[in-house]
Amino acid sequence: MKPLLCALLLPGLALAAILPDAIGAYHRTAVARPALADRAVWDEFGLKNFETATYENGPAQFTVTAWQLQDTTGSLAAFDWQRPAGAQPSGVAAMAVETPHGLLLVHGNYLLAFQGYRPTTPELDAMAETLVNVDSTPLPVLPAYMPTQELEPTSERYVLGPASLQKFDPVIPPSVAAFHLGTEAQVGVFHSPKGNMTLGIFNYPTPQMAMQQIELFRKISGAMVKRSGPLVAAIVSPPDPDAAERLLANVPYQAQVTRDEYVPTRRDNIGNLVTNVFILTGFLLLFATVAGLAFGGFRVLLRAMRKGEEPEAMIRLHLEER
Repeated sequence: MKPLLCALLLPGLALAAILPDAIGAYHRTAVARPALADRAVWDEFGLKNFETATYENGPAQFTVTAWQLQDTTGSLAAFDWQRPAGAQPSGVAAMAVETPHGLLLVHGNYLLAFQGYRPTTPELDAMAETLVNVDSTPLPVLPAYMPTQELEPTSERYVLGPASLQKFDPVIPPSVAAFHLGTEAQVGVFHSPKGNMTLGIFNYPTPQMAMQQIELFRKISGAMVKRSGPLVAAIVSPPDPDAAERLLANVPYQAQVTRDEYVPTRRDNIGNLVTNVFILTGFLLLFATVAGLAFGGFRVLLRAMRKGEEPEAMIRLHLEER
């Protein structure tokens, strides 16, 4: 993997540990927090904490570097950036690649890089349980709009601000990208017979914002641009304009509408409502019938016990006979 961290591991260094004391049969023997290259880019990605640790099991040893980012978008951006050239996809995680001697993967808002060892799935699961404050928010959908035909492997980069834009697509001015609007971008390098070209797809919160910003993109010398919904796709000074035109045509936008829907219940069915009314009426009639028969039977029984005298009989004075 490309070395972004340049420092010696210092045994016994007192740090707020991210990594566990042991991974499988290997035990941690040294921890360090080395200096970071491109710190401005890491800050844009929301870096909160990081460390490198050495693990040993007898003569065998390997190192692990862990970066804790603000959210899953930051870990996605860091994964694209730190992914080694020539790495192959790995099935140990949704975002993971492997080399002959290493493994790079994302777990929530953590980016983990193994050098000298590829841990097993049970070892990774046990390690993941030790990580704190793991974020599990959904990943952005912008990478799905990047075409795949003629895309150079491992060339995708996620852009969250001026620093990462300067590093990955410096021909686009930050003022044109307008990150203060909440812009995010996906950058990729594409092959053409006349040379490689860089495609940047900029995602704005609304199509109206994209309509405003595309006019600024068109003012960039040599720029070929296209708007699709809230997306603005741009290629600056392509070596093959025809290939660039075909590439831009392959950047479609499909709106994904998410809304809360009321799920009807049986109470919302008018047929069920009418049926329930009849059932309730039947219960009331049955109750009234049973109550009436019970009351009448009680009166008859009481009268029989008093030998025909009407219980609670009315006292008559018979004044008409006088």
